[in-house]
Amino acid sequence: MTERPFHHGNLRAVLLDEAVGVLRETGVEGLSLRDLARRAGVSHGAPRSHFVDRQALLDALAELGFERLTTAVRRALAEEGDVSKRFDRVARAYVDFAIDDAALMELMFQTKTTDRSDRVSDSAGALFALLDSAMGPPPEGDDDGSRSDFKMLFAATMQGIASLVGSRRLERTAADRLVGAAMETMLGSDLGARAVTAR
Repeated sequence: MTERPFHHGNLRAVLLDEAVGVLRETGVEGLSLRDLARRAGVSHGAPRSHFVDRQALLDALAELGFERLTTAVRRALAEEGDVSKRFDRVARAYVDFAIDDAALMELMFQTKTTDRSDRVSDSAGALFALLDSAMGPPPEGDDDGSRSDFKMLFAATMQGIASLVGSRRLERTAADRLVGAAMETMLGSDLGARAVTAR
């Protein structure tokens, strides 16, 4: 293999890019620090200066995934429109990410919250905080859990749709229609009325 040129300062980024490629090709089972070193054209010990072990690599990938998904959601929210239009764009961005990077999405959510590194937890928190802000200000009075339920239902629904596409039980064009129907149903529900104050 021809060695890939890189500056010392961006080896971590190169390794993460290679790792995302491996996830797309073979899933998390195919990830190893030694193989990433080979792909990046560096010594097999070089990755350990950035990732002390495989779990550190997985945590870094999960963090990267949440950052990329948060960026996609923020971009979707930046466009004008009422709450239904904005959430429709967010839902489609979410599903697109979950389809195109299915293994990365699975990795992001498979670790128990209590086992996550602080950086992964913070990255996940940033995503859900952004979703929360899109829902408008919290209603006055006691929190009945509606907003948390709405965000979890949103994530579960969109990841479920993406999973059906990934397993080829649903065509991507059909998924697009289903996303629209799901958001219309969620926002029009009693839960949506209690959770989403922005209109």
